[in-house]
Amino acid sequence: MDEKFRMILTGVRELSLKIGIRNLTLDSICQNLGITKDDLKEYVSNEAELVEKVLEFERESFKSIFDEYNFEDVNAIDILLIVSQEMNNRFRDLTPSITLDLKTLYPDIYQHHFEQRIEFIFGKIKINIEKGIRQGMYRQDLSIELLARLYISRLIDLHNPVFFPPDKFSFPVLFEVMFENFIRGIANDEGLEYFKKRRKSF
Repeated sequence: MDEKFRMILTGVRELSLKIGIRNLTLDSICQNLGITKDDLKEYVSNEAELVEKVLEFERESFKSIFDEYNFEDVNAIDILLIVSQEMNNRFRDLTPSITLDLKTLYPDIYQHHFEQRIEFIFGKIKINIEKGIRQGMYRQDLSIELLARLYISRLIDLHNPVFFPPDKFSFPVLFEVMFENFIRGIANDEGLEYFKKRRKSF
């Protein structure tokens, strides 16, 4: 993906948050970003293809967190704290209403995005739980598979506008509460003490 297209996708993402997915057209994008349709059609031919590329860009942005940090010898709790902070910084403006619009307007594209994202997060959470157990930060009696699935189910619930109306709950607040409850549920006494000390630095 070249830099010009990255800049366009960044602009499209910001515009979609401002005017909504429903109002996102090639014309509105060109008008707001100051580009021509020819510029846009170098990369996509319609709105659906553009949405697909934006969601792919979102997934790559999340995956890049793990490329930018060397987590090889890092404490499992520190990894969760770093990833949590990066998610809040990069995705703080996401709301359940955006997810609902994507599911309604582009169901197949959204489903593919959802499955790809969940598969990646599920794998990373399993690795983190295994690492935390080895490091003596998490309880030894944990069911790794079950906990990873519970984490995913809670993450999915955060985007449910029925449970969490976007006018009352922001993604950063919801994620922080879910994240802290998750760590408190899996950490042993040593891990909890470490978490309490380290969270002050984030």
